[in-house]
Order: sequence, then C-alpha cells, then structure tokens
Amino acid sequence: MSALDLSAVLLARAGGARGLLRLTEVELCQIRGVGPARAAQVLAALELGRRTVMPEVDERRQFTTPRDLALWLVPKFGAHPVEQFGIVLLDTKYRCLATRIISSGALDSSPAPARDVFREAVAVRAAFVVVFHNHPSGEPSPSEEDAALTAHLTDAADLLGIGLLDHLILTATGYFSFKERSDDDHRSVLRLRRRRPQNRLPR
Repeated sequence: MSALDLSAVLLARAGGARGLLRLTEVELCQIRGVGPARAAQVLAALELGRRTVMPEVDERRQFTTPRDLALWLVPKFGAHPVEQFGIVLLDTKYRCLATRIISSGALDSSPAPARDVFREAVAVRAAFVVVFHNHPSGEPSPSEEDAALTAHLTDAADLLGIGLLDHLILTATGYFSFKERSDDDHRSVLRLRRRRPQNRLPR
C-alpha cells in the first residue's frame, strides 16, 4: 500500500483529519498492510504533527482564576449574536492548550453533546476543561438548562478522569462562573458534585 493510499484509508477510518489523533496502535494494525512497525511510524508522525500546531509551553497563557479566563473570553465570544458553546483545554499547570467552538445554535439554544466536548480534550491530552457559552440576550444568569448541562458534563468528566473546572456564561459586558458561585453558595451544582479537590483552579 502506497503512502497516498494509506493516507486515504486513515482519513476514512478516523472520520476526517480531526479523528487521526484518536487512532490507536490496535486500530492501525487492523488495516490491511499495516503491522506494528508501520503503526508506530504513523503514530509518531501524528504526534509530531500535533506538536507542530501547538504553541510552545512558554507561549501558552496561564489562567489562575475564573475571572482571568472570563476576561480573556468575553472580548472574543461575549457579544456574538448567536449562542455558541465552546471549550478551553488546559494542561496540568492551567496553561491554555486550545480553544474550540463545539456548536453554534439558534438565538437562544446551542446544544453541546458531552462526546464532542471531551473528544477534543482527549485529542490534545488536556488535563482540565473549562466550558463556556454566550448569552446573546446580555443576561449572564444561568438557566435551569445551564445548570443541568453543567451537572451532565461533570458526570461525564468524572467517568473520563478529566477535570471540569468551570462553566462560564459570557455576555458582551460580563460573565457568570459556576466555579465562583460554588465558593459562595452551597447549592451550586459544582460544589455538590465536586469529587476531586485537584480539579479546582488555584487561588
């Protein structure tokens, strides 16, 4: 099998370029003509490609509080006229690995399947995730649906061993942080469901 043929097969198996980083050695070896040695070469090439598109460690912005992150996100996403749901992926030192928009919905609705949220986190080997979405109405207060979504994503993060640090709601002029509320309000969904202290942002 030529390199070009193998590339076509890999893209088809992975469901597109974004899925390549999720391929395992076992999955590669299931492809006709690919043995352990060639699978190792493919994985090495994919890892090299992943590193080339990621910023150097000293270029990554570090976020130590929900406010730090919210003030960085608000100018980028807070005033968008359509609701968008996105994620910020962080390493073990709370440095930004990537920011992704997962979905963009109607004026008042932007669904965010957990599988899409954490697929991106696994792809870049993120230690922590912060999810965010904007409220085009300009009112940052969370709805019941926002709280339910936070609980659902927290459960999914627990199963995967990935830290869900916060859910931020953005507007053009402000933000709401479930994490900040969890420090002041015993009713917060993040407080009720927090199971691993290391998932907390440092103060």
